[in-house]
Amino acid sequence: MDFQKLCTFDTFKQLWSHYGYGENFQDVIEQEFTRIKGITYLDHAATTLYPESLVRDYFQDISRNVYGNPHSHNPSSRLTHDTVERVRYRVLQHFNATPEEYSVIFTSGCTATLKLVAESFPWRPQTESEAGSCFSYLTDSHTSVVGIRGLTSGQGVVALPVSPQEVENRAKDEAQGEDVICQTPHLFCYPAQSNFSGRKYPLSHVKGIQARRLYPACGHHGRWFVLLDAASHVSCSPLNLQECPADFIPISFYKMFGFPTGLGALLVRNDTAGILKKTYFGGGTAAAYLSGEDYYVQVANISDRFEDGTVSFLDIIALNHGFEALNRITGGMHNIQQHTFGLARYTYMLLSSLCHGNGRPVAQIYTEGQFESPSTQGAILNFNIKDSHGQIIGYSQVDRMASLYNIHVRTGCFCNTGACQFFLGITNQQMRRNLQAGHVCGDTIDLVDGQPTGSVRVSFGYMSTFEDCQKFLNFVAECFVEKPVTVDQVRLEKLKKATATTQSLNEGIKITNGEICKVDEKEKAAEASLRGFGHRDSHREAYTLTNIFIYPIKSCGAYEVHNWPVGPLGLLYDRSWMVVNGNGVFLSQKREPRLCLIHPQVRLPSNKLLLQASGMDTISLPLESNNKMHTSYQVCQSKVCGDRVETVDCGDEAASWLSEFLGQPCRLIRQSPDFTRDMKRPSGAATSTSLSLVNEAQYLMINRASVELIQKLMRSRQDDSEGDQLLDTQNVISRFRANLVIAGVEPFEEDNWSHLIIGNTRFVVVGQCGRCQMIGVDQETGTKTKEPLMSLSAYRNKKVTFGVYLTHQVPEGSTEACVLSAGSFIQPVPHSS
Repeated sequence: MDFQKLCTFDTFKQLWSHYGYGENFQDVIEQEFTRIKGITYLDHAATTLYPESLVRDYFQDISRNVYGNPHSHNPSSRLTHDTVERVRYRVLQHFNATPEEYSVIFTSGCTATLKLVAESFPWRPQTESEAGSCFSYLTDSHTSVVGIRGLTSGQGVVALPVSPQEVENRAKDEAQGEDVICQTPHLFCYPAQSNFSGRKYPLSHVKGIQARRLYPACGHHGRWFVLLDAASHVSCSPLNLQECPADFIPISFYKMFGFPTGLGALLVRNDTAGILKKTYFGGGTAAAYLSGEDYYVQVANISDRFEDGTVSFLDIIALNHGFEALNRITGGMHNIQQHTFGLARYTYMLLSSLCHGNGRPVAQIYTEGQFESPSTQGAILNFNIKDSHGQIIGYSQVDRMASLYNIHVRTGCFCNTGACQFFLGITNQQMRRNLQAGHVCGDTIDLVDGQPTGSVRVSFGYMSTFEDCQKFLNFVAECFVEKPVTVDQVRLEKLKKATATTQSLNEGIKITNGEICKVDEKEKAAEASLRGFGHRDSHREAYTLTNIFIYPIKSCGAYEVHNWPVGPLGLLYDRSWMVVNGNGVFLSQKREPRLCLIHPQVRLPSNKLLLQASGMDTISLPLESNNKMHTSYQVCQSKVCGDRVETVDCGDEAASWLSEFLGQPCRLIRQSPDFTRDMKRPSGAATSTSLSLVNEAQYLMINRASVELIQKLMRSRQDDSEGDQLLDTQNVISRFRANLVIAGVEPFEEDNWSHLIIGNTRFVVVGQCGRCQMIGVDQETGTKTKEPLMSLSAYRNKKVTFGVYLTHQVPEGSTEACVLSAGSFIQPVPHSS
């Protein structure tokens, strides 16, 4: 077949069916990467390219929000802290890990991450009774990995380079298991993917080394830890830490997103982190220390312990937009792997079959296999060009010619001397002779005595296109092939038969779970019937439950009910949803006061949550989670009152509605039904204390008599209130956002109750509610005032508490559904003297 006919998209599609991420792939590329028009960029293994929407959304983010130093405690600093914590969860979620299993330590890059491990690992020198630590690494490793031996050599640690063949060839038939006699720590480092050839090493090596079955662990007593260098692998391939629980995983984010640069991370197993020992401590890493004597206590949090000084928080915030753009454009790492492998495999097949007019091959390709599967080969192709006599053409000449065609490649040894020596057949003696001849890493001396000192590497990214392959192959044929251009048909047919393992694509299902709706009249009647049951008109009878409020969406408006079921987490559907900003950080009224103008309503008969706000059409969502949610947003991690919570995204319809009303990108999420969050405070009862998205307890109760006292205090301060309008009783009640409002006898007497019985349900008092500036938000207008916080602070002498937290107790063996009713009598029980 003619070479030009092979360089067509139809031929490519016959060889590999997984191309792009949908019908509009080419349009998206043209929109997101307009700056590379006319450029054939094939150096993604060095750094990939960022989409324009990433930096646009990022700059809108930092232009809209005030991000302070996360070591402070003011509102802008808390926003930064919460956003950075959200990013940590996003990173772990990307690698299918949880905060219980791994911690994310941000660094300045992958090299800094490797250095951190090297400096903190508990190396042991050899003694008379015990062998010393061993630092072992695969010879196909990046310079930054091999460089660890520069630190360990002065500590009496044995450096043991291991070839890829030795790991399994010298393995034991059975795992050696934990060495209970010798606990000397050893470290084995290997790349998940070679940055030289793109070869993917088995991720099963992680468990094999840890179990001391594979070499060198099987031949050395002690405890073996694994550092999996994932920097090259994660740029175009998924990494599941459930399958390969490495102890240390360094990553570099610009290889994934293109932006920001100078930011990496160490993912460290929590049960391994305790072995790491630090000597230097910087700002933020010390729980306490004395400047006058050698006394220092490190912080308990693993990430804080190793992040000396202030992290690069604005760069970390950019990662949120990197993940968003990556998922929006591609649908996930599996799709990227299929797309990029197909391009690399096609280029390999044609380049390896391309011949000069005399039949000699044009390229010497450096690979262990034949690009059979994306599970064994990444999107990297390494080679040298040969002339018609079989002589290597220096990589510098190829690089210069490629630049004339505006084709961007990488040349040299790519900071991987071990792989370079192996594939090019360069001995140690030759390496020394090359140095004597003046050749050093990174220069343009490509041939010494006719032998190559390096090679050419092309690598693909998620935005690479078939046209990139086509232009590169035509460039090689035009510039380096002695005409006529021929193709080794026998080899090509052989490669065609070696069909790559095809993996089914994950199809994201986009759903719309909101709809423009009107409340059914029958539904109104049904709810009116429910409200009428057990309702009492008298609100002033002593110790009576006067009002019940639920807040379906945390920080949004209240929904008053008169009879309401009690579930295992409190009032049914109370604080089951919350709003997060574009970075996935929870939005409260402290950050977005207009949330109070959103009035959600729960319609039990029709199983709907209604979202209502002035000037907006009402939309509805199902009360129960939809299992067909968009996979990109199905499960996410968030924080509530310092607790990690697992949540489920509620879809694009709700997100668009909220974003339009609040004037900023945000989404609606709900607590995952499979996630359990326990109350921190002991309730003193053997009943369930699981929480929804509430702050600290299942219920918040306030006393009308206490509210009226606060009103009197506010009235007495009116001359000093700078003209603020005096608030009526209902306005003050709404600001304290209680679930239960009672009519008591004395103000603040509820502070002294140990428990109470409402109707037939027993509640335990678990503490007082500490108030913040959020009670200064008028729940009817969304505006802020100083009251009633100022009056409350003055009355309680700066101890700003109001209302009590409750948890309910269901009688043992009870199976009846519990319902609270407004108007029920209350039996309070004071603390015993």
